[in-house]
Amino acid sequence: MPVLIAGPTASGKSALALAIAERQGGVIVNADALQVYDNWRILTARPGPGDLARAPHALYGHVGPRQSYSVGHWLRDVAALLDRGPRLIITGGTGLYFTALTEGLAEIPPTPPEIRAEADRRIAAGELDAMLAELDPVTAERIDRLNPVRVQRAWEVQRATGRGLAGWQDDTGPPLLPLSRARALLVNAPPDWLAPRIAARFDAMLAAGALEEARQNLADWDPARPSAKAIGGPELIAHLRGEMSLDSARDLAIISSRQYAKRQRSWFRSRMKDWPALSGSAIPESSQA
Repeated sequence: MPVLIAGPTASGKSALALAIAERQGGVIVNADALQVYDNWRILTARPGPGDLARAPHALYGHVGPRQSYSVGHWLRDVAALLDRGPRLIITGGTGLYFTALTEGLAEIPPTPPEIRAEADRRIAAGELDAMLAELDPVTAERIDRLNPVRVQRAWEVQRATGRGLAGWQDDTGPPLLPLSRARALLVNAPPDWLAPRIAARFDAMLAAGALEEARQNLADWDPARPSAKAIGGPELIAHLRGEMSLDSARDLAIISSRQYAKRQRSWFRSRMKDWPALSGSAIPESSQA
């Protein structure tokens, strides 16, 4: 039976997945929307060489930085792995991946480039609240209103199709992997327990070469790309451009990580409340991913 492990950033999901894989066998499959990109290994806490040698992994770092990679792409990749036979241990912090996997995904037409460009311009101009106000009431109530990516996606769908995202979601087909056919675990990571782990992990990333990794992305940096959303990436790029000190970049990245963990917890509470919970303090300390 497949295992699903969800939880906020730095809560120990990867350590738990690795422990299960070593004890019981299986392929560890990424369910993090940023760990798919090959240009960020350190900054997205992708498994390192040591972890990769201990168990097989899939869907990590397999997408180029200029490519877009949607939840639909991810589901198709997971479907191919399910067809191959080995048990999957799917772990990550992108709640939308898990809900699409276990509840189904609406078949929404792709967004035309001109509408995506218009949305990007409005986001850059600080019109997020105005875009949110233009959504239909059901969609506006359902989405994560604090997440600019989710608001932009909902706006694009409505603008392109004339129909709210919630309406598309309500017509969702059957799921690829219903929750009843998997062993699901949601890591419970309270803010006061998680905050020092987030800070310690970012410091460990800096020590492991995250700044040099950012330097390798500097020449081709485009903040509009999905791969540029890696937490800490914009801050380290700003430091390399002389716009802030390294200490300031570190502090802002840690704040961004805490805010992201808060959004993750909000998603889990609203969309994954039926998942069995596991205390993060019960997970081995060998990894903080």
